[in-house]
Amino acid sequence: MATEKKVTKNPPAGGHKSKKAPAPKKASAKAKDDVQSMLRIRVRAYENKILDVSTKQIIDTALRYDAKVRGPIPLPTEIKRYTVNRASFVYKDAREQFEMRVHKRLVDIVNPNAKLIEALTNLSLPTGIDIDIKMV
Repeated sequence: MATEKKVTKNPPAGGHKSKKAPAPKKASAKAKDDVQSMLRIRVRAYENKILDVSTKQIIDTALRYDAKVRGPIPLPTEIKRYTVNRASFVYKDAREQFEMRVHKRLVDIVNPNAKLIEALTNLSLPTGIDIDIKMV
C-alpha cells in the first residue's frame, strides 16, 4: 500500500508569506501649494550682549512685517586660544594665554516679502556685528 501525502496550499505557521509592497505615501496638497522660501541670517559678534540686542532688533523688524520667525538659535561659541611667551628671550615657562570668543546666533525668516528684505538691508546695527544673509 502506498501512502499518499496530503498537499496543502496554505504554508505552515511561521513560514514565509509573501508581503505586498507598501503603497507610496501621497504628498499632501498643502506641501504642493505652499512652496516656502527662507531667509537664513547668521549673526556673529565678540560680545554676547550686543549680539542679543542685534538679534532682537532683527526679529522685531521681521515681526513688524508679519513674517514667521524661527530663532534666535544659539550656535556653538567659537573659541580661538593663543599662547605667547612673556619674555622675549629666556624664561620659556612664563607664558600668557589669550582667547577670542565669537558668539553666534541663527535666525530663520519663513516666506519673506520684498518690504521685509528692504527693511532688513536698511537696518542700522551696532559696530562689531557680522551678518551673513542667505536665501535657502
